[in-house]
Amino acid sequence: MKDADDEGIRLAKRVAALAGCSRREAELLIENGAVRVDGQPALVPQARVHAHQQVEIESGARPEPVVPVTLLLHKPAGMATDASHRLLVAANHQDPERAGLRFLPRHVAAQRCMTALETGASGLVVFTQEFRVERKLQEDAGIIEHEVMVDVAGPVGPETLARLERSPARVSIGQQAEGHTGLRFALKGARPGQIAHICDDAGLQILAMKRIRIGRVPLSGLLPGQWRYLTPNERF
Repeated sequence: MKDADDEGIRLAKRVAALAGCSRREAELLIENGAVRVDGQPALVPQARVHAHQQVEIESGARPEPVVPVTLLLHKPAGMATDASHRLLVAANHQDPERAGLRFLPRHVAAQRCMTALETGASGLVVFTQEFRVERKLQEDAGIIEHEVMVDVAGPVGPETLARLERSPARVSIGQQAEGHTGLRFALKGARPGQIAHICDDAGLQILAMKRIRIGRVPLSGLLPGQWRYLTPNERF
């Protein structure tokens, strides 16, 4: 017959007994990263622990809900926006973290993507749990400027540039190299497919597209597939 301790008990139950609190309060302590098992962070209330394992609760920790956060992701080209939430894992968290936050599993739960991007494009995508950020990006969607770098095939002459300037976007020529030209688009209320439509009307073939800024928030050094937290002083 199996020993009663073979399967252990739920971590939340053990923490509740140690802290003299309710099971829900124990779950909140764990979700906030205030609990260690054998010296290692334990973040899953349902995890099972055994009698011989040492469970510690951070001194002064309070059983409060995890504060909602906003995440900035560099979506790689070729990945659908709907699938990019799979990149929001600890292994892809940019280090060092400028916001001073430690990763918690609750930070990636129920994240909503607010700034869709074409599958073929790369660049900045915003996920949020914060109502104020969601409301800002929805209510001001038509006036928030998106900055997008676009590589197109071949040269871009004055006539083509004049056609681009008649579009809703502000367009300037960046780096030119053999076989392609870099264009900078600044467009308010940008929608997926809009820049592609502008380029198509001007007879330009897009080779690559990367969004580098949304409002006042830049992509800022994130590598493809990496994400970081929106810092408290950043505003769209």
